[in-house]
Amino acid sequence: MADKSKTTVIVKKIRKGHGEHHGGSWKVAYADFTTAMMAFFLLLWLISMVEPEKRALIADFFRNFNIFQHVGTSFMEHSSAIHKEVKVTVEPVTGENVAEKFKEEFRKQVEERLKDLKDHIIVETVEGGVRIQIVDLEGESMFPLSSAEPTAKAKEILKVVAENIKDEPAKIAVEGHTDAIPFKGGKITNWELSTARASSARRELEKNGVDPEKIARVVGYADTLPLIKDNTKDPRNRRISIILMFEKGVTPKRNVIEEKQG
Repeated sequence: MADKSKTTVIVKKIRKGHGEHHGGSWKVAYADFTTAMMAFFLLLWLISMVEPEKRALIADFFRNFNIFQHVGTSFMEHSSAIHKEVKVTVEPVTGENVAEKFKEEFRKQVEERLKDLKDHIIVETVEGGVRIQIVDLEGESMFPLSSAEPTAKAKEILKVVAENIKDEPAKIAVEGHTDAIPFKGGKITNWELSTARASSARRELEKNGVDPEKIARVVGYADTLPLIKDNTKDPRNRRISIILMFEKGVTPKRNVIEEKQG
């Protein structure tokens, strides 16, 4: 008798989830993204630390970059250009150089602003400085006879002088001079008159912006230092001298751009 019993075979199929097919690949992608962002921000930080000149050269390289023109070349070949340094050199300037420059600039101011009075003004360089002399002319005095009060013309000249010297890095001396004609004023002599006129000129300079601290001396020389030596009675000997004494040192004369290979 045949055995009619049947053997039942059960096959179990296990379905795997969607995530199991990919494993942890999403983590790798996320890590790559994070690394790229970190590198990007690191690049931004490094660029911010680069000198402006070098940064401009780098930007210019990429702005004009053309793959067809740069085939077979490397960015590093241009590194020498990036390492160029801009160097500002300072050229020494003596007091004489500064004085000469001031003299020329002041003469231009006289031509522009004191054209009608320019014959009263003498500008010359002295050792390390500039001397501006305001002189009398025949029939045109800067001070009334026997007076230490400057005329309107003298005040106009002193105003322009003050505006041009008040910001200069120099000490200032103010001197008064007379001619050799004896002063008839009782006990007052040319010494007192020349000193009083120098002091009046100083007050006008200060009134027009000159710092009193810059005034080094105010002195009267009477007729002992005539401008016109062969004629001590010449009206031009009656004058006020304003002397700028520039300090010696090193100041920027001009900027010279030099390229230095890095």
